[in-house]
Amino acid sequence: MMSYTYLYRMKVPSNKIGDIRSYYAQQLFKFYDEREAETFIFMLLENYAGIAKSQIIINPELPINESELLNIHFAVKDLKNYKPIQYILGKTEFYGFPILVNSNVLIPRPETEELVDWVIKDTDPNKHSRVLDIGTGSGCIAIALKSRIPSIQIHAIDISLGALEVAEQNAKMNQTDVSFSQVDFLKKNEWKNLAQYDIIISNPPYVRHIEKTQMKKNVLDYEPGNALFVDENDPLIFYNAIAVFAQLNLNENGSLYCEINQYLGDETFQLFENLGFKDIQIKTDFKGNPRFIKAVENFQ
Repeated sequence: MMSYTYLYRMKVPSNKIGDIRSYYAQQLFKFYDEREAETFIFMLLENYAGIAKSQIIINPELPINESELLNIHFAVKDLKNYKPIQYILGKTEFYGFPILVNSNVLIPRPETEELVDWVIKDTDPNKHSRVLDIGTGSGCIAIALKSRIPSIQIHAIDISLGALEVAEQNAKMNQTDVSFSQVDFLKKNEWKNLAQYDIIISNPPYVRHIEKTQMKKNVLDYEPGNALFVDENDPLIFYNAIAVFAQLNLNENGSLYCEINQYLGDETFQLFENLGFKDIQIKTDFKGNPRFIKAVENFQ
């Protein structure tokens, strides 16, 4: 039986899921809109107590134990400090696959799913293409591509050992054969360990510090800044490095795909054009923002 001391200390009316849902949702209404707050509570109850949303709604008298309630209590406390729900739960979903996340990696965005979708639609599933994922983070891009196109051979790199540990766990969890290695991509001398590729894909850091005012507290306070931000004086530093690398390491008529800063679409297009790529395309995301670029090798 649950200790009344805990209930009193947390001021929860009871250990019934209907009371818990109502009590903690009311607390979160001060920090999030009602729909988002309710969604968070459903997620916490399902994750910590194993109770599906449908059961929470139709059977509000169901009790949970002290340990489960404590987990929910402290999770709500984190949410009030704007910690992302994905970091609290330690997981999210990307392109239909479960992905583990922690503070070493960015939380995968739905926009990046669109980038993956573009590559999948363009790629011949019968060709044994070699693919490089630059700045893999959680490994979500590499895992989704390998899972949807089993014929490819994919190598994923990142500067962060912490990120690579997460990526390797995700690849194992999703039973995908992806090779990983630590590479500081901005150091050209480290390119010598990389091969020739048919496809290069990257979601590199591209947010300028001047854009921080447009970002939410949950991103600024918790997600790894080195995976997000670039200096205003050289905001395309990663795209330039990727383009120069591709001049050397992209096979004939190979394709390069990147997620880009929506405010620097023209500049990114110009960079690839100036460096001799062909068939350059800018594509918008589901919000209508210029978010992706594709360029084709033209150097053989």
